[in-house]
Amino acid sequence: MDKFQFKTNIKCGGCVAQVTPHLNELEGVRSWEVNIQNPDKILTVIADGAKVNSIKEAVTQAGFKAEKL
Repeated sequence: MDKFQFKTNIKCGGCVAQVTPHLNELEGVRSWEVNIQNPDKILTVIADGAKVNSIKEAVTQAGFKAEKL
């Protein structure tokens, strides 16, 4: 099991709702959350087989940016 963290521009509940289907459909993602209170809007992903690039791509497809920390 891996834990990845990304700096994002996901800044509100509506943004989280927009990215939700993309991350939920990604194979190997067990759970995820975005700390929108943090100035860097940290996305934390717990994954079992998902790769960093596929997580970043899912966030990009939802219209947001993700930079691995």
